[in-house]
Amino acid sequence: MKEFEFVYHPILPSRYTLVEVASLKAECDILIIDGMLADDLHISDRPFGDLLEYYGEISKWILTVGTCATFGGIFSRYEEREGKGLHFDSGTPTDTYRHLFDRSISIPGCPVHPETLVSVLRSLVLGYSLPLDKYRRPLYHYAYTVHNGCTRNEYFEYKIDEYRFGESEGCSFYEKGCRGTFTRGSCNRVLWGGVNSKTRAGQPCMGCTEPDFPDMNLWETKKNMGIPARMPLGIPRRAYLGFAGIAKTFRIERFYKRLFDEED
Repeated sequence: MKEFEFVYHPILPSRYTLVEVASLKAECDILIIDGMLADDLHISDRPFGDLLEYYGEISKWILTVGTCATFGGIFSRYEEREGKGLHFDSGTPTDTYRHLFDRSISIPGCPVHPETLVSVLRSLVLGYSLPLDKYRRPLYHYAYTVHNGCTRNEYFEYKIDEYRFGESEGCSFYEKGCRGTFTRGSCNRVLWGGVNSKTRAGQPCMGCTEPDFPDMNLWETKKNMGIPARMPLGIPRRAYLGFAGIAKTFRIERFYKRLFDEED
């Protein structure tokens, strides 16, 4: 069976030292980039851009691990220091490393689920096909929204909203800024620790796998005249409003008994 080993890792055992990597002496089949890219980054006095160019050319595949390496993340949006992802600056294609684009695979997340990274690496080593979306994300992990598989889906369907964290239970889309309905990721399909996810635990999805992460108002739903400014993925605004109006007319007794401690 084919295996892989680390060429360099700051903690785990690896074949080369950082100095050797910076001296362009390492061999590399799969280049993994973690963290924001910036023009003033240096490793052992060598510009990071030089290392990226060299190892990017000799590698068969280039993986951007994390939202910073993929889209620029926090550092590209709210820091004085300019930074960007390898091929996308908040979702807009950049030309700097366009020549490496066809061999790149994006694995955004803040942080990335370790099983997602291992799954992609194993697929590459074994030569499996990896269909990608427009941001070069593997469809196996990013074809579904975080809303898919959320245990609070039924609350969303019947418009039962969560108003107080830890005190009530409901869907966080309408009141608490949950971005799970338009964020692509496998958080509720591949659970953290095998048991949980943000939305299952009651925290709204922050949309960390998307180009526009992070939003300044993470736990607040932006609205226009009382209507969410952004609709769930694939749902027209008019259809959502009609559906929401009908759903609000239902009173599901088992929900109200549990949520509001109502007597029989």
